[in-house]
Amino acid sequence: MSDGNINDQLRLLVERAERLIEERKGLNEDIKDVMLEAKSLGYDVPTIKWAIKERAIERAKRQETSALRETYAVQLGLDF
Repeated sequence: MSDGNINDQLRLLVERAERLIEERKGLNEDIKDVMLEAKSLGYDVPTIKWAIKERAIERAKRQETSALRETYAVQLGLDF
């Protein structure tokens, strides 16, 4: 591959990454707007963020984690 092709390839990769970063900024702003809307409607934003993370986890793994947390809570004398 010639230096010109390598330079073009590198430039294209950098430009593509820059576009994706800009898209991500826009998406982050959109998510922030959704959370502000949820808050204005009286919802608890940290709990919504927790629910989003939990929904991304497979059910079996979520159940396993929940069982471990309950076991640890009992051992530490935490009441729920």
